[in-house]
Amino acid sequence: MNGQNQARRTRISSSLSSTEFDVSFKVMVIGDSGVGKTCLLVRYKDGTFLDGNFISTVGFDFKNKMVEVDGKRVKLQIWDTAGQERFRSMTHNFFRNASALLLVYDICNAQSFVNVANWIADVKRYASPNVTLVMIGNKSDCSSQRMVKYKDGERLAKEYNIVFLETSAKTGLNVDLAFEAVAQELYNNSLTAADLVGSHKESFDLKNYVDSEKERSNCCG
Repeated sequence: MNGQNQARRTRISSSLSSTEFDVSFKVMVIGDSGVGKTCLLVRYKDGTFLDGNFISTVGFDFKNKMVEVDGKRVKLQIWDTAGQERFRSMTHNFFRNASALLLVYDICNAQSFVNVANWIADVKRYASPNVTLVMIGNKSDCSSQRMVKYKDGERLAKEYNIVFLETSAKTGLNVDLAFEAVAQELYNNSLTAADLVGSHKESFDLKNYVDSEKERSNCCG
């Protein structure tokens, strides 16, 4: 199945209430403080950008987002986490129940990229071995201040065998794609053998989906 066909299978369903869903997943946005985790969440949930100064997340916050995948109502409970070191132990406790983790660094902050290795070590130690992990280089709109090259992000993602994409909470670039590709992956993984009998469903490849959608956006946007 090509990327365009798969893309139609996942869409935002704002008309659904948070009590009307077929399956629910916990998604956590993690990474250093200041990389734009809250901005990504607000852009995805509300379609707006938190411009200017705002207070960094203290502890945890979460928002619910309803999407439709293969005709099913999927609720994403998306947790925004504090990146400061003093909150790290609390963050670890939440890893265990997460279905997916979006690990964010700032392309204009080299140290946040260096620290990705520490976050991945924490994920391997505290999260479920079956957790879906996506690495995100945020603030791609700040090209003049870039300190982390795109190819370096790709290289690191390949080293850890995880999906990678760059986003911009300011312009919205790839923000919907990041969350909704995860929703598709989680829904697909939740299907039991009984669900698949006679359905002729093709296996869902998160990396291929993300790559094909990025290519489609580049050629058509």
